[in-house]
Amino acid sequence: MMKETPPTLTLEATTFNKPQLQEQLSVLEQRQEAQIALAGRSNVGKSSLVNALARRKQLAKISATPGKTRSINFYRVAPDGFSLVDLPGYGYAKCSQEERKSWAKLIEYYLTNTPTLKALALLLDCRIPPQALDRDLADFARGHGIPLLPVLTKADKCTQVERSKRQQEWSRLLNGIMPLPVSSKDMRGVDALWSELRRFAGTGESVSEEE
Repeated sequence: MMKETPPTLTLEATTFNKPQLQEQLSVLEQRQEAQIALAGRSNVGKSSLVNALARRKQLAKISATPGKTRSINFYRVAPDGFSLVDLPGYGYAKCSQEERKSWAKLIEYYLTNTPTLKALALLLDCRIPPQALDRDLADFARGHGIPLLPVLTKADKCTQVERSKRQQEWSRLLNGIMPLPVSSKDMRGVDALWSELRRFAGTGESVSEEE
């Protein structure tokens, strides 16, 4: 079996508001580099997944408090030359309604004003049945022609039967797209996820084996 060498991740920019976001998008547009967004509910494990992809423990800050990521973080992928964009988690009940609306507008702006956005990696907790907010974001992305890459996080916390059930549930909702199970704890599925990210970015092929 031939495994791809994992790329390296570097935090290139952090944006907290629309002017900062517009400035960073302008930089990336000038470079004509592909972007892939990471989105999911608060506490779905986005920061842990970024660290797993990077093979580093503290590249993305992890907190026990859901909804801690209140910025849009741009990670440069080398040597491939594309960006992973970590969007703020959504659905955190303890945030004020005004704050939730503000971040929702910023996320919507990003998703609809990024010509080089190649896919939305939608992170879904393996332990939880499909939720309305996740379905809404999936529908929004598809309605705007954004390819979806569904990812089941925390796969180590589910049995094989539970993972299969969740995959089938989401596959029915996503017109046959099968979510990829991944665990940041035991690293299962991380190489396969890198392969898919590279494929969507146009810098690699999907997972393959060579005898």
